[in-house]
Amino acid sequence: MAYARGKNSKAISDRSGMEFPYVEMVKEWNGSFVHKSEFEAKHPQIRRKHIKADAIALFNARPQKPVPTIVDLNPSLFFNPNPNSLVPPSTPDEQNRRRQLNMSVGTVTTSGLTITQTFVVTVVGGNPSNHPYHNVGSTNKFAIGGSTATADVTLTVEEGKTYRFDQSDATNENHPLKISATPNGTHGGGSEYTTGVTFNGVPGQSGAYTQITVAVGAPTLYYYCQNHSAMGWTINTEA
Repeated sequence: MAYARGKNSKAISDRSGMEFPYVEMVKEWNGSFVHKSEFEAKHPQIRRKHIKADAIALFNARPQKPVPTIVDLNPSLFFNPNPNSLVPPSTPDEQNRRRQLNMSVGTVTTSGLTITQTFVVTVVGGNPSNHPYHNVGSTNKFAIGGSTATADVTLTVEEGKTYRFDQSDATNENHPLKISATPNGTHGGGSEYTTGVTFNGVPGQSGAYTQITVAVGAPTLYYYCQNHSAMGWTINTEA
């Protein structure tokens, strides 16, 4: 199709909006129709030249192969069968094995057990009136978190979780805490409940505790003193 040359025509610049002779108009790289006095060439950084990175890797490289460290992970070399204690290294060979273990697989966490809640147990004398066993059995009562109130000594635990009764306080001396499926335990004609229950230390001394991992389907439980009647109360179990 033929177009007029436009020597007598005017045009409006896309950049300034001003009127110029048509024959003095030019087109920029981006398609803008502008007067030649407004023309801007394409900046070189708009389309930068691709520069390749320097070659670093070697073709058919043969790096030195590290010598693998063989570590004996036999648990008997590191741990006591009692899960609550560690065996200290007794020989230089054992110490070296531990160093190799740390270098190869990092620090090993040995406990592997999460305590959901710790109940701090103390013994309160004088037959406290707010305890549910007031005027029943021994005048000493187990307090949980310092309280003998029914709401505080009535505990709730969940199946599959682990709970600890801390008997480190000196008042616990001669009052070992046991667990039963019968109210008042052996003093109430029942027997000791042992499923998932472990003990550590001597009541009344630092580090002493009774611990239970609640079994799935566990019944309502009761904590009691092995030596004295009516000191504990109820442990409600929830799925």
